[in-house]
Amino acid sequence: QVQLVESGGGLVQAGGSLRLSCAASGIILSMGTVNWYRQAPGKQRELVALISSGGSTNYADSVKGRFTISRDNTKNTVYLQMNSLKPEDTAVYYCNSRRLPGDYWGQGTQVTVSS
Repeated sequence: QVQLVESGGGLVQAGGSLRLSCAASGIILSMGTVNWYRQAPGKQRELVALISSGGSTNYADSVKGRFTISRDNTKNTVYLQMNSLKPEDTAVYYCNSRRLPGDYWGQGTQVTVSS
């Protein structure tokens, strides 16, 4: 059974930092692409960052230079380091592991940035 568990969310002031973790069981994250999505109230879910099986990364324009996605293969965990947080980063953040036909999601972790 595949399980993705996000952690690390919380309440932080603008300008602060958080590191989200996505720990997996039942699947090897490095064999597929791992995406971090977020969804703010009343908005569509948006892709924030991804890391491919080969280690390539990509970011939404809104987070470039502030967020960093990384992977620890020994821990089967993907991280999202978020610096210089802004109130508009407030959302539920979801980890997604995709290696077709598999497409797995975590339960999400809330990030709230106060101004």
